[in-house]
Amino acid sequence: MNTDRNTLTELRQFCHNIHPLQDHEWDDFANCWQPYTAKRKTILTKQGETERYLYFVTEGVQRAFYAGDDEKEATIVFTYPFSFSGVADSFLTQTPSRYFLETLTASEFIRTTYQQVNDLMLRYHNFETLIRKATAFSLAGVLERQIELQCFSAEEKFKVLLKRSPHVLRLIPHKYLASYLGIDATTFSKLLGRVRL
Repeated sequence: MNTDRNTLTELRQFCHNIHPLQDHEWDDFANCWQPYTAKRKTILTKQGETERYLYFVTEGVQRAFYAGDDEKEATIVFTYPFSFSGVADSFLTQTPSRYFLETLTASEFIRTTYQQVNDLMLRYHNFETLIRKATAFSLAGVLERQIELQCFSAEEKFKVLLKRSPHVLRLIPHKYLASYLGIDATTFSKLLGRVRL
């Protein structure tokens, strides 16, 4: 099954915004991808499994979450079109994941393997730069979010979410957004009714 040309156009634009590839580098990268679909509430990666795939989302919403011994869940990140998905640290280090990755809605992707990505990093310095920059941007986002979780009030966290990603209120069930913000569902509902930007 061949990868759709429009999907590859979206992927190329996404990558170009991080770090442009030469045409021959892009061609090799584009040839790595295979289409993949998953139904709603499918676990793509389990806690303890090593992430084998880098996904590029074309349809649907996914979340990575941590599940503690008390079965309490903490949502770490959401992915949706058009962005990379997968358990990034497990993928890049090829070590067991501490998190689950699941689809919240029926989802469509293209995906490639660690081996293919690693081969391209070894072959092309420019491709390695793309992956390094993508990782650096992700790390910057994680650190920014760490500050929000530790230092912001529930209302401040809610306002930041609305400013940064207002569309998620329509896409993602509110219980998962509350978990992502580190607040309880009741507080989230109150803020939803009260806070306006």
